[in-house]
Amino acid sequence: MVSAVEQGSVALPPLDFSALERPELEQAAIGLGLPGFRGRQIFQWIHHQGVSDFSAMTSLPQELRAALAAHGAIAEPTLMAKQVSSDGTTKFLLQLGDGRQIEAVYIPDTPAQTFCISTQVGCAMACGFCLTGKMGLLRNLTAGEISGQVRVLAKETGLAASAFNIVLMGMGEPLHNYDATMKALRILTDDQGLAVPPRRITLSTVGVLPGLQRLAEEPIMPNLAISLHATTDEQRDVLAPINRKYKLRELMDVCRAFPLRRRGRITFEYVLLDQVNDTPDDARRLVRLLEGIQAKVNLLPLNEAAGIPYRRPSDERVNAFAAILAERGVTVSVRKSRGRDIRAACGQLLVETVK
Repeated sequence: MVSAVEQGSVALPPLDFSALERPELEQAAIGLGLPGFRGRQIFQWIHHQGVSDFSAMTSLPQELRAALAAHGAIAEPTLMAKQVSSDGTTKFLLQLGDGRQIEAVYIPDTPAQTFCISTQVGCAMACGFCLTGKMGLLRNLTAGEISGQVRVLAKETGLAASAFNIVLMGMGEPLHNYDATMKALRILTDDQGLAVPPRRITLSTVGVLPGLQRLAEEPIMPNLAISLHATTDEQRDVLAPINRKYKLRELMDVCRAFPLRRRGRITFEYVLLDQVNDTPDDARRLVRLLEGIQAKVNLLPLNEAAGIPYRRPSDERVNAFAAILAERGVTVSVRKSRGRDIRAACGQLLVETVK
């Protein structure tokens, strides 16, 4: 027997189906007089099959497909342009339903395939070495818009059926858009969708402490990366202004208490700025800051850009900084910048024309 909704006689409220988790879709189906598996089917079509057109959901009755299309949508970012770097990195310009634009990046062979996605249009953190912060915060992304970037990149790269990593290191501060970010992660890790293992997802934060404390209680736990960039409050107040509210001592105390998987570590990202935070004293202070934390350090020599008032340090200064950490037992790597020639590297994402 076909229900009233499947006959198209019940008006559904306008809804972005891509922003609903599978249990939400199942409950919505039951509430509308449908069997719960109809909600599960819709979820699978969107997040496993990558379908954004209800008419293509062939396992649903035609009347239900028509009703869904009449009263809801699947909000998938629209690809407007892409640029391919000489190293294979690809930057995607994506447009949202309201005309706002964001950028996402595909980084091949890192050693896995990696999608770098955004959580906000712009960013409110105003870090002094990051172009995205120059935009300010225009708005938060929805869970559907965050997870939708992964679907678009998976289709465009042909990796929908392959293993890939996700890093929340694009535009925006993930913990400043906490609820939508975590909902997107639940959608992305659902075994009826893309089923991305949490160990393949890394969330990078500059240190929004209330969000970090909430994250510690989450059942789905991504890898954690802390954007540190300084070893004194005076330095960090300038480079990462959120430090004026949440000081280094508080941040490091929360990191020490953060639950980690067996053999897990917190990654500390440290952008090296010539003659600013790259001295031997800075390196030694960093070692002391990390005491008692299962940590590894990613050093990122600055990606220079117009509008950023800092310079990239020499390789000699970078290597000397790394050597001090390594000599004192800190696991350290120097990240090779990818996509610099198309301004796709860390800190370089900037949409210059926004509506």
